[in-house]
Amino acid sequence: MAAMDASSAPRRRRVPLRVGVFCAPFHPLDEDPTLALERDLEFAAFADRLGVAEFWFGEHHSGGYEISASPELMIAAAASRTHRIHLGTGVISVPYHHPLNVAQRIAQLSHLTRGRLLFGAGPGLLAADAHMRGLDPRLSRERLDQALGAILRLLAGEWVTERTDWYELRDAHCQLLPHGSLEVCVASTFSPSGGRLAAKYDAGLLCLAATQPGGYDALSHNWAIARQEAEARGRTLDPARLRLATDIHVAETRDQAMDQVRKGYLVNRRYFENQTGHLPETGVSRPLEALIESGEVVVGTPDDAIAQIRRLEEKVPDFGCLLLFDKNWASMEHKCRSLEMVMRYVVPAINGDNDNRVRSFTWQGEHRERFFDLTRQGVERAFARHRAEAGETDPREGESAP
Repeated sequence: MAAMDASSAPRRRRVPLRVGVFCAPFHPLDEDPTLALERDLEFAAFADRLGVAEFWFGEHHSGGYEISASPELMIAAAASRTHRIHLGTGVISVPYHHPLNVAQRIAQLSHLTRGRLLFGAGPGLLAADAHMRGLDPRLSRERLDQALGAILRLLAGEWVTERTDWYELRDAHCQLLPHGSLEVCVASTFSPSGGRLAAKYDAGLLCLAATQPGGYDALSHNWAIARQEAEARGRTLDPARLRLATDIHVAETRDQAMDQVRKGYLVNRRYFENQTGHLPETGVSRPLEALIESGEVVVGTPDDAIAQIRRLEEKVPDFGCLLLFDKNWASMEHKCRSLEMVMRYVVPAINGDNDNRVRSFTWQGEHRERFFDLTRQGVERAFARHRAEAGETDPREGESAP
């Protein structure tokens, strides 16, 4: 095999890419909800066995599809079924909760997970969730900023007294502090507000629209803003703490992958049409083929997944974690197989895990004639020594040349 030309070889990563799963979760209206939640936990356990780095559970309260109201409860259940995988709140909708309650639940959960907890915070995505609480969703981002600062102070062991227009803390403190270090992440979609918060609080970034129209285009810009904000505060944002989320389903062939997800995609699409179907510019009713063509999703082979990751690396070369949305487009069997193929074939290709193996394979092939000849000579030498020690003659002696 010829060596790869240096100009065409992918840039070597500074840090290995990690893979995680982001489970909102999405469950159709005709499924048993108990079994649906159980399946999410089984998927987390399967991901743990594969060596997947992270598994995130969401918080939603309306709409019927995303039926996890408490990521903390899902993580507590998943912690007892897993051993190595980090478990994240993806995300706690901070404006819906009193800051002291959030801090205390996070501290306790970090112990129950033995330090495997990732604390993801966000403003809350669904306006209907805020409506049910009598909250104005237009204020959610400002309230996230207010409360997150207090939560992090509490988790650091401070006693906090402060009053805002929506919460009050009086000598508030966490009697139980987190188990070791705790990584904090904030959600980001299209605007730079998430990046600014990450810079302000030295947090990681969950980019939940990394390949969506507008989201992909904004990646480099928003990341640059976040880094500039961090530098102004005397900090450096490490791209290894940047998580980019997208839809990827792979199979042995593109046709097989399409067959496995087509029905589930159409069912899932109804949920988004129910929220924004009155706005034609959102494009939520586009066929799956259009999403694949635009690069918004991958439904294909491991090579297609590798190409998508390379696209994302053009925006942020050393982003740390690829988060795979679990939207239940496929059956449990097929989505487990897809995740397994990502871990078996995609991750090693991106991280160069087999580069030296390929070099060794190529080197051995290029020298096979010499190596085989040396092996043959060694065998002949052993036979000759045996005959000499036994006083035997070479049976080939006296034979005439053909």
